[in-house]
Amino acid sequence: MADEQQSLSAEKKSKSINYAVLKKGGFMRQKQKGYFSMRLSVVGGYMTSENIRTVSEVAEKYGHGYVHMTSRQGIEIPFIYVDDIEEVKNKLAEGGVKPGVCGPRVRTVTACQGSEVCPSGCIDTLKLARELSERYFGRELPHKFKFGVTGCANNCLKAEENDFGVKGGLYVSYNQPNCIGCGVCVKVCKAGALSIDENKVIHKDESKCTNCGKCVKVCPSDAWVGEGGYIISFAGTFGNTIFKGESYLPFVRDKETLFRVADATIQYFQDHAKRGERFRLTLEREGTEDFIKAVKEAYNG
Repeated sequence: MADEQQSLSAEKKSKSINYAVLKKGGFMRQKQKGYFSMRLSVVGGYMTSENIRTVSEVAEKYGHGYVHMTSRQGIEIPFIYVDDIEEVKNKLAEGGVKPGVCGPRVRTVTACQGSEVCPSGCIDTLKLARELSERYFGRELPHKFKFGVTGCANNCLKAEENDFGVKGGLYVSYNQPNCIGCGVCVKVCKAGALSIDENKVIHKDESKCTNCGKCVKVCPSDAWVGEGGYIISFAGTFGNTIFKGESYLPFVRDKETLFRVADATIQYFQDHAKRGERFRLTLEREGTEDFIKAVKEAYNG
C-alpha cells in the first residue's frame, strides 16, 4: 500500500517537475516517475576516500544501495527521489562531492593518472584536468562539449574521442656528449625518427618525431632531455557518429598557449554551431578553414 501511494505521489509530482533545470544540475530523469539518476563531477577520475564514503552513504540511504560507473570516469547514483534532491546535494557537499552536469554545456574533464603516478606519463594530467575544469566546466554551449587529457602516446584516455583532446608528449633534444652509442633509443622509436651512424652518433628526423618521449624514458645516460608539452586534437566524437579528432597544430610547449587554443576553440563553437549540433558537425558544415585559422592565431599568440 505504501509503495502504491508513493507511486501515485511520484506520478503527480512528475507533472510539475522542471526537468531541464534538474538535468542542468546533473539529475537525469529515470523511466520510473519521480526518480532521478544523479551524475557526480569526478574531475580527472580522482576521488578521495572521504568522497567515496560519502557517495556510498548517499547511495545506501537515498538510492538503492549501488552506483553506476560511467564510461567517462563518472559516478551516477540511481533512484534519487525528487523530494530528497536538496537533502542529497547537501549530504554530498559535506563530503566534498559536487554534482555533475548534463545537456548542452562543457562536461566533466576526464584524465588518466599521468606523470605523477605512471612511469610513461609526460605531463601532470590531473592538475591540467582541474585547471581546464575550473576554466570551462558547466559553460553553456549549443551542445555538449568534452575535454579529455591523456598523459602520453599510449593514449589510455583516448584523447581523439573528445571535442578537445590533450595528449601529453615531450619536446626532446639530444645531448651528444652524454651519449654512449647504445642505440636503445633508435630501437624504441616506432616513428622511425631516429637513426645511428657508423660513429655511434644519433640523428633525429624532426619531420617524423611524434613527441612520444620514449627516447628520453629509455636513455641510460641522459643523452636525451625532454620538456613536457601537449598534442591537441579537435572535434572527435564517439556517439551515434564516430570520428577521430584531428590535430591542426604543431606541438604545444606551454600551458598558456594551450589555454589560448582552448579559448579559441570554445568561442568558435559558441559562435558558429547551431543549437543541438556537435562540434564535429559544425566543422563539417562550416568547413575547417576558418577554424584552423582561428586556432593557429591563438597558437601564435
